[in-house]
Amino acid sequence: MTVEIGALLSKDFGQKALETLNDFEGVKSVSVETGRSSDLFEEKQFGTFGEAAIVSIIADASQKDKVFDALYELCELDGHQSGLVFMTPEIIKSTLDPK
Repeated sequence: MTVEIGALLSKDFGQKALETLNDFEGVKSVSVETGRSSDLFEEKQFGTFGEAAIVSIIADASQKDKVFDALYELCELDGHQSGLVFMTPEIIKSTLDPK
């Protein structure tokens, strides 16, 4: 089984998450998109908006806590207002699961 670990992060952490977690144990897929947010971040590059990275990680359910903690620590969320991280319940069916 797999889970999705998602994050809405300050732009600076998107590429860092992709590079660091791409080969992390239990990670099957990492994708990063960009956008803007008016309420998540301290730094605002566009007046009332800050640049954001939208991270989506598909991970083995058995490694979900390690992957979640690694992303949380990587993005320094305990000390900065730089985003949020969330995790879904187990994904029942996926093309990434072995048949």
